[in-house]
Amino acid sequence: MAESVRNVDQGRRRLVTMLAGAGAGAAVFGRALSALAAGGAKVTAEMVKQAEWVSGVAFSDEERALMLEDLNETADGTAALRAVVLDNAVPPAFTFAPNPGGPKPETGASTPAPRRERPVARPSSDEELAFATVRDLGRLLRAKKVSSTELTKLYLARLAKYDPVLSCAVTVTSELALAQAKRADEELAAGKDRGPLHGIPWGAKDLIAVPGYRTTWGSVPFKEQTRPETATVYRRLEEAGAVLVAKTAVGELAWGDVWFGGTTKNPWKLDQGSSGSSAGSASATAAGLVGFALGTETLGSIVSPCTRCGVTGLRPTFGRVSRHGVMALAWTMDKVGPIARSAEDCALVFSAIEGKDALDPYSTDGPFAWPPRRSLSGLTIGFVEELFDEERGKNAKTEEEKASAAEWRQIDRRSLDVLRQLGARLVPVKLPSKTPVSPLSLILTAEAATAFDALVRDGRVKTMVRQTADAWPNVFRQGRLIPAVDYLSAQRARTLLMREMDECLSGVDLFVAPTYGGSSLLLTNLTGHPCVVLPNGFRMTDGTPTSITFTGKLRGESDLLAVADLFQRATDFHSRRPKLPEAPATKG
Repeated sequence: MAESVRNVDQGRRRLVTMLAGAGAGAAVFGRALSALAAGGAKVTAEMVKQAEWVSGVAFSDEERALMLEDLNETADGTAALRAVVLDNAVPPAFTFAPNPGGPKPETGASTPAPRRERPVARPSSDEELAFATVRDLGRLLRAKKVSSTELTKLYLARLAKYDPVLSCAVTVTSELALAQAKRADEELAAGKDRGPLHGIPWGAKDLIAVPGYRTTWGSVPFKEQTRPETATVYRRLEEAGAVLVAKTAVGELAWGDVWFGGTTKNPWKLDQGSSGSSAGSASATAAGLVGFALGTETLGSIVSPCTRCGVTGLRPTFGRVSRHGVMALAWTMDKVGPIARSAEDCALVFSAIEGKDALDPYSTDGPFAWPPRRSLSGLTIGFVEELFDEERGKNAKTEEEKASAAEWRQIDRRSLDVLRQLGARLVPVKLPSKTPVSPLSLILTAEAATAFDALVRDGRVKTMVRQTADAWPNVFRQGRLIPAVDYLSAQRARTLLMREMDECLSGVDLFVAPTYGGSSLLLTNLTGHPCVVLPNGFRMTDGTPTSITFTGKLRGESDLLAVADLFQRATDFHSRRPKLPEAPATKG
C-alpha cells in the first residue's frame, strides 16, 4: 500500500461518500450489530430494512419477515466464528492465480550469476564502497579486496550515523549480522561460494519474520511482537549467504511512510517522507546503508518509495515469491520483491528468493534466466501512448508542483527516445477499458479489513498513529460494510480484467508506461503482472528523482529485467547518490 493510493483508489473514496450519505440508517444498523455481538438483541425487520442500502437491493415486508429466523441463526453462528482466534498467518481456504484458464506456467530455471567482466578495483573511499552495486560488491568479495565483515561494519556504522536522520530502521541486527558475516568470510576463504549474494549486507522490511527479533509491522499494537515462524524469503537469503543488518521501517500495517517511530525520510529531500509502505527499504538503499533490501507491494508499496528515493525495484508476478512469514494484508494481492541500486541487482536477489514454497499455497514456479538470453532487438515493447500524452499533475496546487509535473512528462518522453536509440521496437498498446478498474479496489479494502478484523473489534485500532480518512482505521471499519456478494462479484470482474489484459499484451513482450499513469498501478496489481520501476531523471525544481515503469507478461521477469538493465547501461540515473548531512539531527 502506498502514498499513491490517494491518486488511484477512487473506488474507496466513493465508498467513503456512500457511507457518509447513509446517515441514520447506517448508524442504526451499526448499533444493532454491536448489540447482536454482545448477545443483547435479535435481528428485526427494521434492522434488515436499515441494512438494505449496503446491498443495493430493496426488499418487501414479506421478504424481510421470511429472513428473520435464518438471519438470527446466522448471527449466532457469526458470533461463534468471531470467537475463533485467527492469527494473521492463517490464509483463507482458497487461492488466487493470475490469468485463470491460461496456459500452465513453465517450470525450471537457470542459476543466475553476474556477467563475466574484468576484475573490479576497490573504490577509493568507504563512501563509494557503500554505494557499490551488489554485482560489484560480490566481485570485490571474491577477489578478496574486501571482506564481508568489513562491509557489514561499514553499513552498521552508516546506519548508526544516518538512521537518526532518516528513521529508516526499526531494528539494527548487529549481533546477527556480524555472525553471518564471519561465517561468509570463512566459507569464501574455504572455497565455498553460495552465489552472488554471499557476504552482501541487506535490509528486511519489518513485515518479514526473522527469528530472535521483533516483527512490528510498523504499528503500535504490534511494536513488541515476535513471530513464531521464519519467513521463507529470509531463510532463502540466509541460505544464499546474505547478511541481515537491519529490519527496515514500514508504514503502519503497510500504508505510507509513517510508523510508530516517526516518518521515514527521503534521502534526496529530508523534509519529505520516503513514501511507502516499503519506506525504510527504499530509503536505506538510496542512502547506502544496505547493499539491497526487500519490500512488499499490494498497491504501490515498492513502486512508490522507489520512485521517491530514486532506486530500482522489482514487483514480481503474483506468487513468484513466497509470502510465508510475511504479514498478510490482502491474500490475493500481496507480493514480495527486491529493492536495489540496479536492475541487475534486482535480478540477482530475485533469483535467490523466487520459486514455489510448500508453506505458501499461492506460490508458483516459473522460468528465469540471467544473464538474459535475448537481445533488445528480439523484443517488442509496447508503450501506452495516451499516458505519455496525459497531463501530469492535474491536482497540482502550486506553480512549483505544476512545473515539476510538466518536467516529469518531458523526462518520460525522453525515456522513449533512449529505448529507440537502443534499437527497441516500440509499438503502441492500449490498456483494458471494458472492465472498470477503480471500483475493484474494494477487494483490497475487504481483504485488509478481514486480515485485521480483530484489531477493530477489540479496539486496538484506536492506538494506531494515523486516524485520518485515508488511513487504515477508517478503511478497516468500512470493510465490514462490504457485502460478501459484492466482494465475490468484484473477484469475478477481476477475471474479466485479467482476460482483457492478456489480450492487450498478446502482441508485445512487455510495455512501458509513466509511473502512476492512468489506472496502470492498480490495474497491474490486480492482474498480478510483474513490473520494474527505475529512476529516469531528476527534477530541476528540487533535484528529486523521477521514475519510469516497465511491466512484463506473467512470469516474464527475465525479459523485463533485461530491458531495464539495458536502459540503465545507457543512462546513469541509477548510479547517482544523494548528498547526506555530515552531522545527524536528533531523532524525534
